[in-house]
Amino acid sequence: MKKFSDLMMSRRQVLAVGLGGATAAALFNLAGCSPEDKTPQPAKQSQAASPQLDVAAYDELIAKGAVASDDDIKASAWAKKIKDAGTFRVGGVKTSMLFALLNEKDNKVRGFDAGLYQLLTRYILGDENKNQVTQVTSDTRESVLQNNQVDAVFATYSITDDRKKVISFAGPYYTSQQGILVKADNKDIKGADDLAGKTVAVQSGSTGPKIVADIAPKAKMQEFTTDEEARTALEQGRVDAYVIDITMQTGSMVKNPGKYRLAGDAFGPKDDYGIGLPLDSDGVAFVNAFLKKLIEEGTWDKLWKIAIGDRAGIKKAPEHPTIKA
Repeated sequence: MKKFSDLMMSRRQVLAVGLGGATAAALFNLAGCSPEDKTPQPAKQSQAASPQLDVAAYDELIAKGAVASDDDIKASAWAKKIKDAGTFRVGGVKTSMLFALLNEKDNKVRGFDAGLYQLLTRYILGDENKNQVTQVTSDTRESVLQNNQVDAVFATYSITDDRKKVISFAGPYYTSQQGILVKADNKDIKGADDLAGKTVAVQSGSTGPKIVADIAPKAKMQEFTTDEEARTALEQGRVDAYVIDITMQTGSMVKNPGKYRLAGDAFGPKDDYGIGLPLDSDGVAFVNAFLKKLIEEGTWDKLWKIAIGDRAGIKKAPEHPTIKA
């Protein structure tokens, strides 16, 4: 069993860790804490942040995305299959505030993950709208790939050794850690050490249950299928805290300023997000080349700024993760 102190990072350290650090900085700002302030305060929205997405800027960025050459498409059996079908089948979500949220006014999904698969749709098919999204949960992400229901999964999908036994990953394209979300008026939980004896919501199929079991073995875990279900349980007082990737907690705090606070530091191992693909697919090389192109051309930074940075009050884009070969 690992001790919390062995996995916890100080706020100073967290802020220095690539993308997860930038996301953590947003949470500390939204929670009304300076990086050195160890006393959690009721959440309050940064004056520089706006929960509203700049739809016009987002749509313009996606519409200007690059289109792959015919030779690049033909060189990948995975990409050629999508090109021939005329539709990119994506496993994703529609309820993630910063990563993939459905706009009911125009029925379009926007966010960081959504932007990536829309840009990839344009890259392969020449039209960012030619995708079909199948909603997934943490429990179904592998099965939709194994059953050939989708061509790829974009869903803040953590790369793990167990998952790599049944699917392949492109990326990583983002890095995170775990965070503890509690209601703003909760004074009892200040970090993972205070989870003992408490009822803690986790998302089934995610990395959260194992991390909580390692760090807070005396916590009473309650698993939920979706992020929304877990947060509802927290709001209703059926659980005392909710543990999941800090990026998800950022979205909750941006969407609901003053409602929640972050209890303590980000913790656990660095969590790399990847794009799920069928096992041993040559699409890994194709998608990795696409991700590198986004980074080199500055599109990654622009998408991050519109989808996350401007809305969480973070001015400087984080360092990019190293895209694996």
